[in-house]
Amino acid sequence: MKKVIALFVLVFTVSFAAQAQDKMMKDAPAKKITLEQTKGEFTQKQITVSEGTYVFEIDNNNVGHKVGFVLVQKGKDVSNPENHIKTAYVTAAVENNTTGHSNPTKLAKGEYVYFCPLNPTSTDNVLIVK
Repeated sequence: MKKVIALFVLVFTVSFAAQAQDKMMKDAPAKKITLEQTKGEFTQKQITVSEGTYVFEIDNNNVGHKVGFVLVQKGKDVSNPENHIKTAYVTAAVENNTTGHSNPTKLAKGEYVYFCPLNPTSTDNVLIVK
């Protein structure tokens, strides 16, 4: 009987540990993409990353007012908010000389453009996901 109980405890423990590990892998932290804005532009014009989940960190480097961040799949109308990838928006407008961030955003292979309508910046900045 002791062997049966010991076996049951062992199986239960291994099963629980495996489930916990699976959950940890699914909840792996997002990678970070840091972009700097100066007056009227992003300093990084093109970035290449691998597929995955990312948080965008936006540095407002002395723009003089709040800035934001918009990400759109390349080829879509950037002026249409329905095409914006909402999770990539900064969680709040980024004050002068501070840093803000987006929510985690899953990026699939393809090309995206990014811009700031508050700064404003050009819409030809490219993010390539391989």
